[in-house]
Amino acid sequence: MSDNQLRVVWVYPDLLSTYGDQGNVLVVERRARQRGLDVARLDVRSDQAIPTSGDIYLIGGGEDRPQRLAAERLRRDGGLQRAVENGAIVFSVCAGYQILGHEFINDLGQREPGLGLLDVVSVRGEGARCVGDVLGDIDPRLGLPPLTGFENHQGVTHLGPTARPLARVRFGNGNGTGDGTEGAYNDTVFGTYMHGPVLARNPLIADLLLKLALDVNALPPTDDRWYEALRNERIAAAQQPA
Repeated sequence: MSDNQLRVVWVYPDLLSTYGDQGNVLVVERRARQRGLDVARLDVRSDQAIPTSGDIYLIGGGEDRPQRLAAERLRRDGGLQRAVENGAIVFSVCAGYQILGHEFINDLGQREPGLGLLDVVSVRGEGARCVGDVLGDIDPRLGLPPLTGFENHQGVTHLGPTARPLARVRFGNGNGTGDGTEGAYNDTVFGTYMHGPVLARNPLIADLLLKLALDVNALPPTDDRWYEALRNERIAAAQQPA
């Protein structure tokens, strides 16, 4: 941590917070404080420099034009890339997920360079939009229970050889490639199409981010009854016939 304080950075809430993904930073902050951690939360707008000393960076979803603007500013700024080089953890959703890859299709129909923090490339899907509840099995190497979330995207994201799928879907589309993959991750950078907000539905993912940032194998237990009630409700909904 930085100066004995966990620094949680919410990246560009003015551009990338369309689908309630701000809930992710609230969950990380709350679950850290429940463990007695001193948390400094920084909301960094798109006209501000990205600090390089953060421990956990969260990026949400957004519409096509704000996504392009966010990618342009993040490339110029360079702070997020330097933070990752310093060992920071990044968790991104939807438009933020695409931005972390090598490239995506912007609102002008052009290929927009990403940050190259994940070995993925995103294109625009030709079929129906991917919308609805999703249920999947998270990569066993992460030791987490099934993933639940809500997808709403037209994008299709292809994983390169150094990106691992975050999950394999049982219900839903995920990355939209038809291979059953959802999201991607490497050692410190995570991306997903899941809204919900996804960390409220999957609090143990938030705990994983905390453990990686703190470099520990376990955290003190906390009361998860509210989260489990939400999880059970949404998992049941995902399994209902369309």
